[in-house]
Amino acid sequence: MNERKKPPLVILTGPTAVGKSALSIALAKKIGGEIISADSMQVYRHMDIGSAKIMPEETGGIPHHLIDVLEPAEEFNVVLFQQMARQAMKEIHDRGHIPVVVGGTGFYIQALLYDIDFTENDEDTALRKRLEETAKTQGCDVLYERLRQIDPESCGSIHPNNVKRVIRAIEFYEKTGRKISEHNKEQRGNSSPYAFAYFVLNDERDKLYRKIEERVDHMMDNGLLEEVAGLARAGCRRDMVSMQGLGYKELLDHLEGRISLEEAVYLIKRDTRHFAKRQLTWFRRERDVIWIDKPVFAYDDDRILEHMTAVLRSRNVIT
Repeated sequence: MNERKKPPLVILTGPTAVGKSALSIALAKKIGGEIISADSMQVYRHMDIGSAKIMPEETGGIPHHLIDVLEPAEEFNVVLFQQMARQAMKEIHDRGHIPVVVGGTGFYIQALLYDIDFTENDEDTALRKRLEETAKTQGCDVLYERLRQIDPESCGSIHPNNVKRVIRAIEFYEKTGRKISEHNKEQRGNSSPYAFAYFVLNDERDKLYRKIEERVDHMMDNGLLEEVAGLARAGCRRDMVSMQGLGYKELLDHLEGRISLEEAVYLIKRDTRHFAKRQLTWFRRERDVIWIDKPVFAYDDDRILEHMTAVLRSRNVIT
């Protein structure tokens, strides 16, 4: 396919709290873009504070997609993200605009950018249900150790607490006899159907960690505990996909009397730092990324935007 005829796509990602939202709005204004959220938590309604969700008054008039589209009791996964993001991209392209995918969920971005196929063997759910029952009765550690035996390479990219992905990897192996790490490696070798630029915004680690701690304090000051308490009263449980997000599961533990509030806040900060580190590890493994290191641009958003625009022109993403 001629590169010029591929539909355009811009990706802006990076670790949590690095400043993606503000930069993405400025970029979308500059290039005629609309934003698609690649965030596994902002998709949920009633989960505004803990997901650092952008509010309507903060969007600068730029349309945002895949935000506030599911209830907390509903499941969200990479396959659903692909479907919803593709539909949003089609509508954005039809309007003559450019989709700007923004968020820190690298697995979602990878799946969309390289059109990775997750449909194999998805119809028979009996094995999945048995594995889910094992996770409930014996704990995810049992499943994670099983995965380590059959596909140790997968354990390098799947967190032990990510029950859905652990189950998915075991299920894939049991049904196909192949390791999902090998399948994903093949899929990542796909050429993208888009004319794209894949930007990763980054900052010095100390500054990033300080911003993370400040953000958590700001969330607590703005009512995160009350938000989680409201979700609990509405029937949200710890085993729901929505409640696996950072901040929610820790504060649920506090509300249920398992840990103190001080310990919950400590865990949120610690685990968010660890999450940012894992995000950066993921992006460093990805091909085709363009690193935007904020110190190199003296933290000047105008200079960063100028550089990004030049890259987009050089790759025929914009004219």
